Amino acid sequence: MSEKVEAQMISRPTAFWILGAGAAFGMGTPAAVLTASEAEAQTPGTERRQERRTGRTERRQERRTGTGTTGTGTTGQAPK
Repeated sequence: MSEKVEAQMISRPTAFWILGAGAAFGMGTPAAVLTASEAEAQTPGTERRQERRTGRTERRQERRTGTGTTGTGTTGQAPK
């Protein structure tokens, strides 16, 4: 335990890499925390918006493939 520890100089590129990695980690963490908190805070407005979005996606898929689960679309035409 009597080893002598010497301070070592680091190069400028290494110092910038360490700073960059710290900045990237610091910016990435709040995004992950924000995403988790948004998932828990579903309001009635966001639920309605998600339902509308799902409905639009289903109707679009029906138009593209010609098949669907809901029967008629918004045009009032009978299913083929």
